[in-house]
Amino acid sequence: MPTTKNLAELLNSKPIVKVCGAFDAMSAKLVEFHGFDAVWAGSFAISATHAVPDASILTMTEFFDAASNMAETCKIPVIADCDTGYGGPSNVSHMVRKYENAGIAAVCIEDKTFPKQNSLLENGQNDLISEKEFVAKIIAAKEAKQNKDFMIIARVEALISGAGMNEALKRATAYEKAGADAILIHSKKKTPEEVFEFAESWKGNSPVIVIPTTYDSVSLDELISHKIKMVIHANQTLRAAHASMSRILKQMINSNSLSEVKEEISSMEDIFHLQEMFNIQEKEKEIENELKKLGYIG
Repeated sequence: MPTTKNLAELLNSKPIVKVCGAFDAMSAKLVEFHGFDAVWAGSFAISATHAVPDASILTMTEFFDAASNMAETCKIPVIADCDTGYGGPSNVSHMVRKYENAGIAAVCIEDKTFPKQNSLLENGQNDLISEKEFVAKIIAAKEAKQNKDFMIIARVEALISGAGMNEALKRATAYEKAGADAILIHSKKKTPEEVFEFAESWKGNSPVIVIPTTYDSVSLDELISHKIKMVIHANQTLRAAHASMSRILKQMINSNSLSEVKEEISSMEDIFHLQEMFNIQEKEKEIENELKKLGYIG
């Protein structure tokens, strides 16, 4: 299980922390295998695995189960995308205690109304709750956490909602003052200028986080030069899995035998490696040796 201290240390020691989204324990483990610093347990991806909209349909328990499975599997930190916090301040307090006790490194909550819709949905609903209401949630989260290294990330949706840059900066300042440990500024523009303007104008001390789904041509060097401390590739693993499975299923349904399927797939040994199947054999030998020492095996 990861320690919450890791994420805070990464933010202090690296020019930029590279985070990749996952939707279950397997995808989280692959994120770890391929060298990312942390895992993003994204609500969009987890909702998609249940084949329901990213619109506050699933319960906190369903999102928690997915994120806690990732934390149990991985040695790198897991950041849980907790949408609007599953309710008011009391709900947020309960959420923080539960996620922290599961070994999750951070939770991220956003300042939109419940039920939320995905921020990148065309013509979606992106109404904000009042600054006061969200500050109350941040205060509740801060008071609920026990480990000082457990992080509360405040996701500012003012640019998504159309409320503007001044509102985004005003809210970010209020959220930091209330106890947020980092600010995630979200944008659906096709270029990064909007988030760069925010980062340049931001006078706070909390690290700035971005999710460049729509402005995917931005480079890490550009993000670093604008003092952005974390980048989250939130949904690419989900989209890759969807595309790959769709292609191979199309081939399989039209094939007379599996040998006709040309889509590249992982070997059984690749999956055994992911599952650490070979470690089971080693562990069983160790147990057998201990039983021999204790006289249970001749």
